[in-house]
Amino acid sequence: MVRDQTLRRALLSGAALISVLAGCAENYGEQRYDASVQGEAFPPLMDGGPRPAIAPVAPRRVTYQNHEAAHTIVVDSDSHRLYLTLGPNEAYEYPISTGREGFTWSGTEKISRVADWPDWYPPVEMRQRDPKLPEKMLGGIKNPLGAKALFLGNTLYRIHGTNDAKSIGYAASSGCIRMLNEHVVHLASMVSVGTTVRVMASNAGPVPAASIPEVLPWQAASKPKARG
Repeated sequence: MVRDQTLRRALLSGAALISVLAGCAENYGEQRYDASVQGEAFPPLMDGGPRPAIAPVAPRRVTYQNHEAAHTIVVDSDSHRLYLTLGPNEAYEYPISTGREGFTWSGTEKISRVADWPDWYPPVEMRQRDPKLPEKMLGGIKNPLGAKALFLGNTLYRIHGTNDAKSIGYAASSGCIRMLNEHVVHLASMVSVGTTVRVMASNAGPVPAASIPEVLPWQAASKPKARG
């Protein structure tokens, strides 16, 4: 009971942050930070809140004809569904949030990294649009990447959880694939680094994959800064 009350207080205290940072990290651009309402800018290093245990929840198993190897991830952007193949005629079907118009993409990647309660590094372009954003937000229930993230190749795209469950089922992100926390935990238990991820073309038309920086944010954080 005490633990539940503590978690509830943490969730309520983070409500204002969630309204600003909700959903896919790259989607922040649509949710402008209003200093007159929210107060001061976020600190450079921001706490993401508690990291409660999230139990995996399996989605429904459906008939899904395919020619993929078992445990291949197939993303259908138009139907807002992610499929994990179990065989030539069966798959797990997860509801997801996908890229909004102008931010859809298609192609094949492999999972390159799996992270629990991942930290969020707002991209440079996003921080240029809004300098009030933190440089880094630690993982936690207030973090827009949710309980787990599956990184796709060397791109900045991810399959990840969310702190905004009501966005699931819509085209709401800037390219990331967003899932309910309990679903992404289940998916991560079924796959591993090297798993193939196929993102099917959307009717809106694909866009080039996210630019690949020379050093990804979490790698740069561990490297010494150059001296001028």
